[in-house]
Amino acid sequence: MDDKEVQGAIYEVYLRELAFWTCVNKIANAVSKCEFKTYVKGKEVKDAEYYLWNYEPNQNQNAAGFVNKLIGKLYRNNECLVVEVNRKLYVADSYCKEPFALKDYEFSGIVIDGYELSETLRMSDVMFFELNSNDMRKLMNGMYETYSKLIVYAQEAYKKSRGKKGILNVEAIAQEDDNFNENFNQLMTEHFKNFFSKENAVLPLFEGYNYQDISDSGKTYSTESTRDIKALADDIFEFTARGFSFPPSLAKGDVQDTGKAIDELLTFVVDPLIKMLQQEINRKRNGYKGFKQGTYIKIETLAVKHIDIFDIATPVDKLISSGAFTINDILEVLGKPRIEEEWANQHFMTKNYSKIQDLLSDLKGENAENGEN
Repeated sequence: MDDKEVQGAIYEVYLRELAFWTCVNKIANAVSKCEFKTYVKGKEVKDAEYYLWNYEPNQNQNAAGFVNKLIGKLYRNNECLVVEVNRKLYVADSYCKEPFALKDYEFSGIVIDGYELSETLRMSDVMFFELNSNDMRKLMNGMYETYSKLIVYAQEAYKKSRGKKGILNVEAIAQEDDNFNENFNQLMTEHFKNFFSKENAVLPLFEGYNYQDISDSGKTYSTESTRDIKALADDIFEFTARGFSFPPSLAKGDVQDTGKAIDELLTFVVDPLIKMLQQEINRKRNGYKGFKQGTYIKIETLAVKHIDIFDIATPVDKLISSGAFTINDILEVLGKPRIEEEWANQHFMTKNYSKIQDLLSDLKGENAENGEN
C-alpha cells in the first residue's frame, strides 16, 4: 500500500468511527433518558434497586455514564458484560468467555478500569447482553475497504483540479544563451514554485520565454470533486446507519422529516434494544421466583422524545378524560413533580370529569329508573 492509499485508509477510518459513534451516541442518549421502574409484588417502589439503575450504579459513574458505556461496548463488540461487585454494577472492559452447550458459560480475566477480578464467574452470576447473532460491524468493515480506495481517487481528482497548469514556450533565442541551463533550472525550481505557492506573486520571464496558463478550465471539475468526496462520506454514514437499523437522515444530520426519523429510531432500534436489556436484567436479578411474585424491572421509554406541554395539551386532556391515566401519571411522563393529593391519583372520565365510580352510580340510577318505567 503506497502513501496515498494509506492516507485514504486513515481518512476512511476517521469517517467510519465518526459515523459509528454518531449513531451509537444517539442510541445511548435515548436509552439513558429512560426510567428503570422497579416493581415488588406488582406495586411500583423506589428503593435501593431503583436508585441503583436510575442514579448510581457504582461509586465512579452515574446512571447516564453507566448506560452510555454499556451501549458503546454493546455496539462495538456486539456483546457486553455487566458484573455486580459489592452490590455495585460495573461494565467490564474486557473478559474471556468460555461457551458451553448444556451448562453456564464461564467468564474469566474480567477487567474493570484496569483491575482484574480474580474469580471466574458463571453466566448465572452476571448480566450478559448480546446485540445480534451476526456481528454487523465486521460485515460493514469489509465493505469500507472498497470505499477507502474510492476516497483516495476522489481526493486525487480534487487535488489535480485545484492545481495550476500551464504551457511554457522556450524559443531558440533563449536556448542560445550561455547560461540557459542555469536560468532554466532557476526558473523551474524557484520562480515557478514561488509563483504557484504564494497568494500574490510575479513571475519573471526573460526574453525567449512565454508562459500560458491553462488551469481555468478546472473550476467546474473542482466543485464536482468536492461533491464526490462528500457523497462518499455520506455513503459511509448511510451504510453504518442501515447496518444498525438506524435512520440514515439522523446519522447525517438532515432536518427534513425529523419526527418520522425519530419514530423509526424508537420503533426499530430503541424498543427492541430496551426489550433485550429488560429481559436480561429481570432473568438475572429477579428470576422465575420474582416473575411469579410480580417483582421485576420495567424500562419506561415515554421520556425518550422531547415533550412540549403546549403541543400535547389536547392529547393530555383526552388521556385524563378517558380514564386511562391519572393526573400524576401524566405529570410523571412530563418529568414534573407529583401532586401529593388523593384526587391526583384517581381516574376520571368525561361527563364533567366525574370520577368513574360516580359515573357508574349515575348509570345504575338511570337504569333503575328506566326499569321502573
